[in-house]
Amino acid sequence: MTTLGDTLSEAAAQAPDRVLLVDGETRLTCGQLHTQARGLAGAMTAKMPTGSVVSFMLPNWHEAAVVYLAATLAGMVVNPILPSLREAELSFILTDSGSRMLFAPRRFRGHDYAGMLARVAGAIAEPPEVVLVRAGHDDFPGPLECDTALPQVDPDAVRLLLYTSGTTGRAKGVLHSHRSINALIRQLAQHWLIDPGDRFLVPSPIAHIGGSIYAFEAPLLLETTAVLMDTWNADAAVQLMLAEHCTHVAGATPFLAQLLAAARRAGTRLPDLKLFVCGGASVPASLIREAAGYFDRAAVTRVYGSSEVPVSTVGAVGAGEVHYAAETDGRAGIADIKLVAHHGAPPGEGEIYVRGPQMLVGYQHPEDECFDADGYFATGDLGRWVDDDYLLVTGRLKDVIIRNGENISAREVEDILAGHPGIAEIAVVGIPDTRTGERACAVIVPAG
Repeated sequence: MTTLGDTLSEAAAQAPDRVLLVDGETRLTCGQLHTQARGLAGAMTAKMPTGSVVSFMLPNWHEAAVVYLAATLAGMVVNPILPSLREAELSFILTDSGSRMLFAPRRFRGHDYAGMLARVAGAIAEPPEVVLVRAGHDDFPGPLECDTALPQVDPDAVRLLLYTSGTTGRAKGVLHSHRSINALIRQLAQHWLIDPGDRFLVPSPIAHIGGSIYAFEAPLLLETTAVLMDTWNADAAVQLMLAEHCTHVAGATPFLAQLLAAARRAGTRLPDLKLFVCGGASVPASLIREAAGYFDRAAVTRVYGSSEVPVSTVGAVGAGEVHYAAETDGRAGIADIKLVAHHGAPPGEGEIYVRGPQMLVGYQHPEDECFDADGYFATGDLGRWVDDDYLLVTGRLKDVIIRNGENISAREVEDILAGHPGIAEIAVVGIPDTRTGERACAVIVPAG
């Protein structure tokens, strides 16, 4: 299998002037990115052994791509960290991962990262070397030369370490290999209407699996271009998409809702847009239908996945599939999905178990692993099949509300109520009740 680093080297030799990344006024070509990443990779190999963890805590900046690809070329494990995290979370991740090097902004959106990193470094036993980016001088990554041969990289070696949000306890370190991420990207070309030359708007954080694959992987493996946004603004996104002729966007529900509203304000139907992939949270069916009906030629679909098994479903983007795109989370792609009966699941539903070539290779700590005897990952999510082929995710096991002995899916209630025109945002939670055991409570942000 060809690794991402190999693909970068080939692209630099065959199409050095093809633009991979757009970041404001900066446009990085295959040749430029290869030169910068190779130089930084040489510096990394001089400082640490192959397989060491290299972290970055950067916004959606092109410098992150240089770090990501340099670490890949050098045979390191790259560890993206959300810039929104603060000292407690950052200290945990740096300590747990054993990170040897950390790239971060000096300042971003008013926050003093340099000061925070100094405090964190003073509080942990073995702090990483810190490299500040956009620190008031224009020398990143600098005129680095790599005169030595870089290591041969094993496609099955771990190359990506992502920490989950920790909603069920402390954050877990998810490990992916070159092979698992390559499989993930290759399936997108089959299912997401992607052609060479297409252009992805990337507003989702590159520290998430979604943002990273569209910004760093797809441009090389699928011959696309990534257009980066470091701060989300829907009106600015519309203008950027028009100027850059963006064909694809992937993001959570707020991105789609706000982009649709901004496009209407601007009087455009975004004629270049081919696909909006919506996931990461509950997505109202009414929003999918409304967006699909408004944009000129774009398919709009829900998808389902996780850091552990990204893009477990690929949505429903075929002609005549608008109903399934809105009402379900779509078909399985290369993933193998099964539903397992669970005492907390309503009739006809089960816990979603997934396996596939894009699945994680393990966790940073083996005791965190949630696999069955056949190698399926237990997601903790509930779902059911619709017309045999389409998966509908109905909620989390822990979000089931038990009222008078009956199981109620909080997510399904949210999806129904979210279609009301007077509701902007909604969350449904269970609250104790002396008579029924639990009751459903809806917390609503009114529209307007």
